[in-house]
Amino acid sequence: MATTDDAPTFGSGEVVLETKGLTRRFGELVAVDSLDIEVERGEFRSIIGPNGAGKTTLFNLISGALLPSDGSVIFDGEDVSRLRPHERVHKGIGRSFQITNVFGGLTVRENVRLAAQAVLQGRSPVDNAFRHKDSFDDLNGRTDDVLSRIELGDRDGERASTLAYGDRRRLEIGLVLATDPQLVMLDEPTAGMSAEETRNTMELIGDVLGDRTVLLIEHDIELVMNASDRITVLNRGEELATGPPEAVAENEQVQQAYLGGGVL
Repeated sequence: MATTDDAPTFGSGEVVLETKGLTRRFGELVAVDSLDIEVERGEFRSIIGPNGAGKTTLFNLISGALLPSDGSVIFDGEDVSRLRPHERVHKGIGRSFQITNVFGGLTVRENVRLAAQAVLQGRSPVDNAFRHKDSFDDLNGRTDDVLSRIELGDRDGERASTLAYGDRRRLEIGLVLATDPQLVMLDEPTAGMSAEETRNTMELIGDVLGDRTVLLIEHDIELVMNASDRITVLNRGEELATGPPEAVAENEQVQQAYLGGGVL
């Protein structure tokens, strides 16, 4: 998905995210079961599977919203399995959610600025009290850049609650981008959108996240097939298959589990 000469290239073999025996139990239910996956830097990887396959639980484990029952999450060579969500953001993991997650009472600019501030500010009150003036310039500069890239710069003074649904999703992608992540996790970013809104959102993702590693949960199979470098199929918390779109589409086990034997 890389779009610039300086962007990381999928296929280099450099692993940026790895799970080892990753498991999450909820009582007797095993939502993610001994999952081993590797995601290369610069890759656009989609995670698909039937309802209850463990997709969102996997995202929660990678982002820190849940801690694993067993196993580990390795990001950029470091075990981050026990880090809290904001600590993982500082490491370079950004996430959007299935439900729009913006501050409706704040302006578009204030939303983006808060997201950028979460990373650019010091991690303690003492650090923040002695921040140099230039750091505020950096904060404002990043905010302006993100607003321009998500094409909401001319609406920066509007309250987020007044935006149309598609623009709120666009803003949410901007919030993730403002944290300057290496890995971007998108949970159904086009859910509830019209065909035109879906097309515009995917173009935006390609434009502004083309130099990042992307993990996508999405139910729109046509979208997944067109956008992905590789696809991982989950079923009952286990990895059923991983490969390029064409190979996954032809996998008989995937067709049985995902579509009851229909053609993907």
